[in-house]
Amino acid sequence: MMITHDTRCALDAVVDLLNTAPEGEAPGAPDSLTDLAALQEFVQRNDVSDVGALGEDDLAAVRDVRARFAQVFAADDDHTAAELLNFLVASAGTTPRLTDHDNYDWHVHYFAPGASVSDHLAADGGMALAFLVVAGERERLRHCEAPDCRHAFVDLSRNRSRRYCDSRTCGNRLHVAAYRARRREAAG
Repeated sequence: MMITHDTRCALDAVVDLLNTAPEGEAPGAPDSLTDLAALQEFVQRNDVSDVGALGEDDLAAVRDVRARFAQVFAADDDHTAAELLNFLVASAGTTPRLTDHDNYDWHVHYFAPGASVSDHLAADGGMALAFLVVAGERERLRHCEAPDCRHAFVDLSRNRSRRYCDSRTCGNRLHVAAYRARRREAAG
């Protein structure tokens, strides 16, 4: 599956945004997008371009976009995901335009110049998710299978076999626990 740089960045931002929610963390973990400083950190961490000064309205709007992305990940079928994405992208006032900013080759931004951070995320993230639906790859939108982690991720492995948000943490932790359980059982 061919994914362009800008689509990958948008998918990474969607996943990062989803993982700021309490349900994206271990059970009982707090929301990590609670104030403007956290929103600013998210914007910087994901290199979100064309963002002006952030306010409380932006924080509330981004949290709303996060909830809509969560609905797309939880959708039971492609039709439901498509309806959710159509609404999300349309409400962002999508305005596709070519750009080559910050030493990147030509790519498409789907948000209008001067758009709010929430519209920016909804437009670019919504379109990136829409590309997966169009390609018949919506099953790549997953949540970590580790029992103490529900992080979202996009499985971009060739054979769609990824089960954990991070194989070095969640995957390795579960494999070590299974190994130790087998050793205890064998020891009697």
